[in-house]
Amino acid sequence: MDDMKNAVLYVHGKGGSATECEHYRPLFPDCEVFGLDYRTFTPWETGAEIRTEVGRLKDAYENIILIANSIGAFFSMNAGIDGVLHKAYFISPIVDMEKLIGGMMQWANVTETELKSKGVIHTEFGEDLSWDYLCYVREHPIQWSAPTSILCGSKDKLTSLETVRAFAEKHNASLTVMVDGEHWFHTDEQMHFLDDWIRKNEV
Repeated sequence: MDDMKNAVLYVHGKGGSATECEHYRPLFPDCEVFGLDYRTFTPWETGAEIRTEVGRLKDAYENIILIANSIGAFFSMNAGIDGVLHKAYFISPIVDMEKLIGGMMQWANVTETELKSKGVIHTEFGEDLSWDYLCYVREHPIQWSAPTSILCGSKDKLTSLETVRAFAEKHNASLTVMVDGEHWFHTDEQMHFLDDWIRKNEV
């Protein structure tokens, strides 16, 4: 890829920020690197924000590379952008939101009947359960075709290795697992592993 004709878009996870994109600049010296500071938190709204940003970048750059973290990967897969991406890197992606919501409902001892009746239920562990969100997830199964490399940790407590493996196989994505890695890659050891993973999977 030629210098500065390519853009990297970083989509952060929950509690993250667009400034995290700075970490990736040295890894993509021939690209302009951008972070998306999205303002919404549902797949239909945030997906639209991501789609708008990718459209803006597509007008200015030949190739778009996506780096998406955790729920940022889930939002990105709901953005309808896979057809225009040169490559995607998913870090600890949420690839089965219905399963995750089901798990949270069990933790909160909430039934589908209760959730449908109340619409939104606040939980003790800080997550809101939403009937509209669950219905959207069920009605919009993931469709994803972009060339994708996935990194996850063997001790990820949000998405099981079995779930990620099934997604990778279905979508023909490469999968790298860090032994003892967590959902949140943040320690020096984890970040070095992440950097090496990107270098090995660059196209």
